[in-house]
Amino acid sequence: MVKKTFSIIFICFLTFLYIFTPITASAYEVTGIDFTHNAGMLISLDTDEILYEKNIDMKVYPASITKIMTAVLMIESDKWDPQAKVKINKACLDVVLGTGLSVSLLEEGEELTQLDLLYTVLVSSYGDCTYLAAELFGGSYENFVKMMNDKAQELGLSGTHYSNPVGLHEEETYTTVRDTYTLTKYALQYDLFKTVTSASRYRFTTTKGTVRNLSTTNFLIDKNTNYWYQYASGVKTGYTDVAGRCLVSTASYNGYNYACIVFGCTNSPSKRYDFAESRELYRWAFNNFSYKEVANSDEPVCEIPVELSADTDFVPLYFKKPFVTILPNGADQSTLVIKNTFENETATAPIKKGDVLGYSEIYYAEKLIGKVDLVAGEDIEKSTWLAIMSGIEDFFTSSYMTVIYYILGGIVVLFILACIYLNRPKKKRKVKYIPYDKDNEE
Repeated sequence: MVKKTFSIIFICFLTFLYIFTPITASAYEVTGIDFTHNAGMLISLDTDEILYEKNIDMKVYPASITKIMTAVLMIESDKWDPQAKVKINKACLDVVLGTGLSVSLLEEGEELTQLDLLYTVLVSSYGDCTYLAAELFGGSYENFVKMMNDKAQELGLSGTHYSNPVGLHEEETYTTVRDTYTLTKYALQYDLFKTVTSASRYRFTTTKGTVRNLSTTNFLIDKNTNYWYQYASGVKTGYTDVAGRCLVSTASYNGYNYACIVFGCTNSPSKRYDFAESRELYRWAFNNFSYKEVANSDEPVCEIPVELSADTDFVPLYFKKPFVTILPNGADQSTLVIKNTFENETATAPIKKGDVLGYSEIYYAEKLIGKVDLVAGEDIEKSTWLAIMSGIEDFFTSSYMTVIYYILGGIVVLFILACIYLNRPKKKRKVKYIPYDKDNEE
């Protein structure tokens, strides 16, 4: 009973500390830069922490960003064979007529390898080659689109739907920034995808002897443009009149890896805002943020009461692993708030070192920046005697016994009532008095 009472007080104390700990740091904000994009995100590829966001769950049109999904299905297909030949056919040439999509100018009957085809889809973003890939790996354009939507569902892209494999503007082809990041990070697990999307140039020869030189549409990775950014790599550009300029890219510097996604940037003949804004976001992140170890796994975070142990009343809890996060360079770590949540108010022996007994949520600037499991820091044996006493207590306080108590109580009450009834004072019988008559006496 004493332990349970102390447990309640302890939990209340932790709650009090959490509620009344002041948070003085401000949320991350990019200053001094005017953005034109409608939706965007800068996120750490290492920790999935979002440093900058704008309308990341808003419906947007992906344009050729769609081809990231197309490429994923190509690479994952059972039909994928980098050196296998693919023939340009009339259907894939006809389907792009009048659409405004960029085309390869390859002729009907020319053959290229599947690897060459992947480069034409991702590097130069050719529409005819993308339709060819959809037909090859899906059996038909329609079935390939179904495969795209099935994959989106598998990856949990709840705000994404496809109606064509190239990103041609249609109302039923849409996505979100958040979904695009999920898809991109998934695609980046494939080294081939990373290699292809990081290429600024690619050269191949068709079976007719035609030499084709591809140039990337991503100026961040092209040294011959004014937008080249030495730390950038990949991933994909996109543009339609409705979607605006769109870009998914990554950048790495000094051990830090970020992804930047912008949708709906202003289309201007004098400036490519998608590249300029992405580059500025990378510079902002690299110059203003760094890794910080909030807590290690060598020191206890807190402790909770223990039941059924004769050796100790508390078990110390540790982070399961060190918690490292990205914070502003000048961040005051004293403003970090750690909220601990336990599986139960008390832990019950036996407990093994490393058992998960709860978790900690770490907040900075009123923003959840991480979650880590809390584990027991030591083995705690169960006391047999305390276990027996607890078992007896549990038995006599169980719901089963409660019913019996009610039944016994009812029997006692009935017995008492019966005793009262049987021992009540009996009423005397009243007899009518008849006066004695002497005259009638013989």
